[in-house]
Amino acid sequence: MAEPARRIVLLGCAGAGKTTLARRLGEGTGAPVICLDAIWRPDWGSEDVGRFRALLVEAHAGDAWVSDGNFALATFDIRLPRADLIVWLDRPRLFCAWRAIARVFRPGEAHRLGDLGKVLRFIWSFDRINRPRIEAARLEHGADAPVDHLRNDREIEAFLSTAKRH
Repeated sequence: MAEPARRIVLLGCAGAGKTTLARRLGEGTGAPVICLDAIWRPDWGSEDVGRFRALLVEAHAGDAWVSDGNFALATFDIRLPRADLIVWLDRPRLFCAWRAIARVFRPGEAHRLGDLGKVLRFIWSFDRINRPRIEAARLEHGADAPVDHLRNDREIEAFLSTAKRH
């Protein structure tokens, strides 16, 4: 039996469930979860990319981690060469849009109602604009890392059952 992945990068559209899967993977494997959205600050701009990258180098220095988020152009050269596995959450647009809408109404959620229009536009154009960019950067920096595509809850549950700590 193959050894479970120790360094996992989760990719996918906004609302696909990357953060939820990252949390569950962290709980199941004991690996620390690195949420890129939690590291990048809403008030940061292009001048802060260097600071962001320095934080990511430090966060990804360990032997095991689950890295949640895209940020392809700014981070793939740091994360993907060390990744044992890349997981694409390939959920339908309407699923992602529904989750993005629902999460802004959850108590304590960092996502804001005022940003919802921007997020929904991002989701709607993701497969046409962002997925090709992310995939090109993945091939450039992590072509050797195996890729799993998870499309539904059944596939996610099966993946989680094999990723548990041994």
